[in-house]
Amino acid sequence: MPVEITWWGHATCTIEDANVRLLTDPLFARRLAHLRRRRGAVPPEDALRADLALVSHLHSDHLHIPSLARLAPGTRLLVPRGAPRAVPGLRRLAHLDVTEVEPGDETTVGHVRVRAVPARHDGRRLPVGPQRAPALGYVVEGEARTYFAGDTGLFESMAKEVGPVDVALLPVGGWGPYLGEGHLDAGRAAEALALLGPRSAVPVHYGTYWPIGLDAVRPHEFHAPGDEFVRLAAVRAPQVTVHKLLHGQSVRPEAAR
Repeated sequence: MPVEITWWGHATCTIEDANVRLLTDPLFARRLAHLRRRRGAVPPEDALRADLALVSHLHSDHLHIPSLARLAPGTRLLVPRGAPRAVPGLRRLAHLDVTEVEPGDETTVGHVRVRAVPARHDGRRLPVGPQRAPALGYVVEGEARTYFAGDTGLFESMAKEVGPVDVALLPVGGWGPYLGEGHLDAGRAAEALALLGPRSAVPVHYGTYWPIGLDAVRPHEFHAPGDEFVRLAAVRAPQVTVHKLLHGQSVRPEAAR
């Protein structure tokens, strides 16, 4: 069966490939600190089902302990090396099979191989946190090669570090009026497409969470990134088919091409 991608919102996606179900940066909260889910329903219980969950970095909107706690016993979980030391809550998730990884490490589940790749992003749990772990992306290789970028800035060696891919899940925005360093906006994500040259792409990490009380502050940063990415990708990487999904929507990129 062709790879199938479901976007649940923010950086949370299900990747189904070669009868293996993977979940990226699980976040199943209606509210997270000062952020509230402004668009899209909280994912249903079935969205928690996974053979392997991938965590890209330590920020709490990507490594969310309450969401990870809801995964079924025995679920395998990949986290950046050093994450359990930096985030003590991970050590309490005794029902999960947690493995620490760094760029270059590979993990096999069924007929799928997952390779950790570098990302350019702040790897601390908090902006002033003393403990660090590498920010990662992942390449999922089964019947297709799917790149989940996590959170990352654009970097010159991206194509070399990631390698050839068929599908790219790229962040195109964020959760606030301003994007800090180490992020892709729609324009930089379109440049990443030109570097990576996948057959298909899905924009993620936008249009889901927003700070409480700031709905009227630079609202285009919430609403516009997906459409802007589609427009710019058509100019900078016209060979790539972009699938802009609604929350909870799925696509089989190979079949849809």
